[in-house]
Amino acid sequence: MKALIINDESVINKIYTLRGQKVMLDRDLAAMYGVETRRLNEQVKRNAARFPENFMFKLTDAEADLMVSQNAIPSKQVLGGSMPNAFTEHGVLMLANVLKSSKAIEVSIKIVDIFVRLREALLANQDILLKLEQLDKKIINIGHDVKMHDGEIETIFELIKEIMEEKLRPRPATRSALKQMPLSPECILFLLRPSPFSVSPFKTI
Repeated sequence: MKALIINDESVINKIYTLRGQKVMLDRDLAAMYGVETRRLNEQVKRNAARFPENFMFKLTDAEADLMVSQNAIPSKQVLGGSMPNAFTEHGVLMLANVLKSSKAIEVSIKIVDIFVRLREALLANQDILLKLEQLDKKIINIGHDVKMHDGEIETIFELIKEIMEEKLRPRPATRSALKQMPLSPECILFLLRPSPFSVSPFKTI
């Protein structure tokens, strides 16, 4: 059997947050499983009892618009009037069970492993989230005047870099977790520009 050629980054880039949950779309999972999206959804329909809402849900029109804005879907026209299905971590595991192929099982195990690591990265970054939220407020209040709090910003940049480079694996999962933090546009723009103190830990995002 050929070795699985799916890297972590390609999976992470297809994980989205909808209804407060990390999910993957049917079209992306089908591509990774090597099956048609239509066939994947046919199997789901035949096994509907195995896919409660916390395993899978159909996107609303507004959610589909959001996915288009994030380039997850080229356009709503390609959907042909049918909304995509979104699968949670549990749904991904159940898909492997209903598709009954060795590739689906192998891919699902890898995807769930990444779901778990993303969750761990988010939990591990609660402290940094609090610091970033505090910085967020200061940046808005002082109009991005870095000179007024150089020491604080340097400390935060160094802490982020330490977490990303030494304490957590995989680094792509950590970057993805940090990118999804609920910060204002002003703070995001500020943090994503090069650090004035050292190599910015965000430069590879």
